[in-house]
Amino acid sequence: MKRNEFKSLISWILIFFLIFLFIRGIREMQVEKEIPYSEFKTILRQGKIVEVKLKNDIITGKFVDENQKIVQFKTYRVPEDTKLIEELETQKVRFSATADRGGWLWSVLLNFGPVILIFILWYLWTKQLQSGGKQAMMFGKTRARLYMGKNKSDVTFKDVAGCDEVKEELQEIIEFLKDPKKFQRLGGKIPKGVLLYGPPGTGKTLLAKAVAGEAGVPFFSASGSEFVEMFVGVGAARVRDLFEQGRRHAPCLLFIDELDAVGRHRFAGIGGGHDEREQTLNQLLVELDGFDTTEGVILIAATNRPDVLDPALLRPGRFDRHIVVPVPDIKGREEILKVHTRKVKLSPDVNLSIVAQRTPGFVGADLANLVNEAALLAARKNKDAVDMSDFDEAIEKVMAGPARKSRVISEREKKIIAYHESGHALVAKLTPGCDPVHKISLIPRGPALGYTLQLPAEDKYIISKQELINKISVLLGGRAAEKIVFNDMTTGAQNDLSKATEIATKMVTEYGMSEKIGPLTLRKREEEIFLGRDYLTREKMYSESTAKLIDEEIKNIIETCAKNVEKLLTDNINKLNALAQRVMEKEVLEAQEIDYIIQQN
Repeated sequence: MKRNEFKSLISWILIFFLIFLFIRGIREMQVEKEIPYSEFKTILRQGKIVEVKLKNDIITGKFVDENQKIVQFKTYRVPEDTKLIEELETQKVRFSATADRGGWLWSVLLNFGPVILIFILWYLWTKQLQSGGKQAMMFGKTRARLYMGKNKSDVTFKDVAGCDEVKEELQEIIEFLKDPKKFQRLGGKIPKGVLLYGPPGTGKTLLAKAVAGEAGVPFFSASGSEFVEMFVGVGAARVRDLFEQGRRHAPCLLFIDELDAVGRHRFAGIGGGHDEREQTLNQLLVELDGFDTTEGVILIAATNRPDVLDPALLRPGRFDRHIVVPVPDIKGREEILKVHTRKVKLSPDVNLSIVAQRTPGFVGADLANLVNEAALLAARKNKDAVDMSDFDEAIEKVMAGPARKSRVISEREKKIIAYHESGHALVAKLTPGCDPVHKISLIPRGPALGYTLQLPAEDKYIISKQELINKISVLLGGRAAEKIVFNDMTTGAQNDLSKATEIATKMVTEYGMSEKIGPLTLRKREEEIFLGRDYLTREKMYSESTAKLIDEEIKNIIETCAKNVEKLLTDNINKLNALAQRVMEKEVLEAQEIDYIIQQN
């Protein structure tokens, strides 16, 4: 026992003893006067007894003394005196009997009960004060969760797939945490901070946990939003505490998720006033400056918005290394699917390479959700294993939404939708360079009444002008089919027109694909506006005459594509009719049957 704890125990014992003596003294002041039995009989015969209580051999009561004062008395009954009750009745004394209430136990409670009660109340009151003080002081403590020992991160690089280059970059961090002297021998310094950035769901948090799991070191995980509270100064205090905890557990990893919540541009708000977030950021900058890399503490942060981070945070000496976590390619998607299907019972017909080919643009989180959806669909159908049809349905559900088979559509609307979707598919099949058509469906999914599913044969990182023209042509195919067959147009093409206009606008204003405008970028890249930096500084980058020319060029691209599509469908009207009729009969057409119908007509 520590010396301070021993002193505290002795103090509490003394306080307890003094309270006991105090209450005992008060009780003794109020206790009955003990008199002999003979004196009791004499007072009784004198008629001075007021009240008597009989309890076994004990007699208590009240009598009037010489000063006419009421005195409480106590005496012990003589067993041979059998006429006591008669004498009490003769003297007309009020008497009663009480039962025995537990002997020594009752006596202990009577004597020590008040002391124990006071002690308990005192203890609870002091405990409440201490807990209140601790809670007030806990505001400045970091909310970071520590994983070490039994609770250490059990994620390793085996659980991370689709980003081999990123893992190679982080391998150096792991080697430093395992053997710092290897790098310090030649005077090298490990980066103070590593910033992981990329689209949501690509596995940035998972990579940080894998680094800690591979290195086998303590891992502090915190979110950027956990630093800023309603009280001023709490964020900066938590940053200080996080780095202090890291130094105590060195070598270790500090991980801050969603760094943009606390690391945004300073003075980026409209109006003045003190910003608690800026104070927290300033403290983070100071801690990174005073961070000694020889201590074996490394900061890893993740964000989806590196463009809004303060430049002082990104300079060398703070976050030295910036690592992009990209969207996985087809090979990466296949590896991610293998990771997520480890615990899923798969049918022999499942080919994960085909699933990866059919999911372009999917990130790790999307693929994990896809596998889970396929497993749920198989369980709903009481299957013993997840087969390829479950994956196909899960892909459509994730891409287009759940099927709405209960929606009732009239025959006329069904025919319009069939020709609309057949127009998309036929233009895609007859136009060289378009993505292959995978399926036509009249089953409503999400907001769509029908859909044509196109999936690229391979991942593309650059797109040519002709490919963009092809995309616009396919989008306009549905509207053109309606116009040719029904000599009318419906609102079903609204989303198609929106997408086509967006592509044409980017071709003219961003990609420099207009001969009249030339190789110019006339508007900023599409991204979210950051208040205080972009909102007040955005300015028009071209004149009114240029704006008119842009509108004309966009309209020219759309109209040219529309005319070419109408001519293409008119020349192949037999193919369009046959395809639409077959879609109306079966509601769903796969790629092989689409090819067969087009070839036969």
